[in-house]
Parts: sequence; C-alpha cells; structure tokens
Amino acid sequence: MTQRKRLSNTQSSSQSKRQPSSSVPLEEEDDSTFTQPSTSQVQKGLEKFTPAQVDQKTAEVVQFFLVRDQKKIPVRRADLVKHVVKEYRNIYPEIMKRAARTFDQVFGLKMVEIDAKNHMYILINKLETVQGASPVNSPANPKMGLLFVILSVIFMKGGVVRENLIWNTLRKLRVDAGEKHEEFGDVKKVVTDEFVRQRYLEYGRIPHTEPIEHEFRWGQRAEVEVSKTKILEFMGQLHEQDPESWTQQYREAHAMSNSTQASTSSQR
Repeated sequence: MTQRKRLSNTQSSSQSKRQPSSSVPLEEEDDSTFTQPSTSQVQKGLEKFTPAQVDQKTAEVVQFFLVRDQKKIPVRRADLVKHVVKEYRNIYPEIMKRAARTFDQVFGLKMVEIDAKNHMYILINKLETVQGASPVNSPANPKMGLLFVILSVIFMKGGVVRENLIWNTLRKLRVDAGEKHEEFGDVKKVVTDEFVRQRYLEYGRIPHTEPIEHEFRWGQRAEVEVSKTKILEFMGQLHEQDPESWTQQYREAHAMSNSTQASTSSQR
C-alpha cells in the first residue's frame, strides 16, 4: 500500500513537471527553435528548390497574410514557419523578401514588423501611410469609427486611460458596453478582445487596485496605421478649436508625422 502511494506521488510530480507553463503560448515555444538562416544558408537552400517551387511557396505566404489581414490579425513568424513555410524554412528570408515585393508591386501594401521581439507582421496601405490618411477614420466602416473614437480619447488624455472613461464616453454616444448593440453586438467584447487581438489596443490590469481596474493604451498596429494629426483635426472640428491649442498633442503628432515622412523619403 505504501509503495503504491509512493509510486502515485512520483508519477503525479513528474507529470506536473512535464506540463508546459500556460503563460507561454505554444507558438512562441516553436518560434524559439527557429533561427533566422544566414545569407550563405539561404543560397545553399535555394539550390534544393526550383524557381517554380519558390514562387509557389511565396504565393502561399502572400495568401496566408491576406486571409489574416481581412480580420486585421497580425501574422506571427512562428505560425508562418509552422503552418506555411514548413520545409522551406532554410530560405525563409528569401520568401519573405519576395512576399514583401509582391505586396508592394501588386497590392500597394507594405509589410511591417510591429513586434521585433515576437516577430509579428501586419500589412498597411502604402498610399494611406504616405498621405497621412487614417484607414480607421472611415464612415463606411462603423466598427472602425468606434475604434477611432477610443484611440482619440486615449491620445488626448496622454496615452493611457482607465477603462471607465472609455465606457462613459461611449455611453454618451449611445453605445453602452453593458447592452447588445445592433451594429457592434457585444461592445465590451469587441473593444477588449477583438481590438486587442488586432493590436489596435492594449488592455491591462492596473496594479494594486481593489476592486480590480483596467486601462487602455494604443496597440502596436495603431501606432503604425493611425495618423495622430488626423485625430487632432477630428478633435478640432468636434470642439471647434484650432488643433494647435492642444500643445502637447500637437507636438507629439507632428513629431511622429515628420519622422514617418523622413523614413518614407529615405526608402525612396
């Protein structure tokens, strides 16, 4: 009886040791085993495939990006390597270079890495980036209009706001997070789940608060896609004020705008 208990305890402890931590997504563990191939490795890898095979794999990568982009979900390198690139991983840099060229020349899109640590990519409209237009400031897409309002509140309040301020602002616009909306459905889920997964927003717990409180910040995608100068213009029209009257925000928006223009001209 004693031996059985010891055996049972030993097995349960060894099983608990083998279980992966739930805080580390499986894809990130897979990605840690992937090492970016060197130039010489890529050249050697290209010798194993025909030009048609490389073109086909590039097309698959492009398709994978476009499908994810429809839902505005960032593409992780881990997912790309595991589900699409697969046995072509030794020529991964070449495939990505060709995919980026296809997006640029065929679709007028730019592939941008928004998270260098976890290697996450999104597609943005080149024309909108150059002209400073905001893809979310579009009356044709009510959900993006909702997002634009939230991003505007966060920007005007210094970059971070408690969630109660967001819900109160939306309530004034007759969008109640506690009720099902005919256009958006579950508003709270759209804001705290969908927009967060799309990397437009960051939503995190504020430490040492009781009861628990959360706050919002701009996400990585918003930083790349959304023009802060457009937000200031929008707020100026809304309040019938000169955008320059918000000194700090005006300075930040135009500093960002100037750095974007500089990087665009240097790429040319």
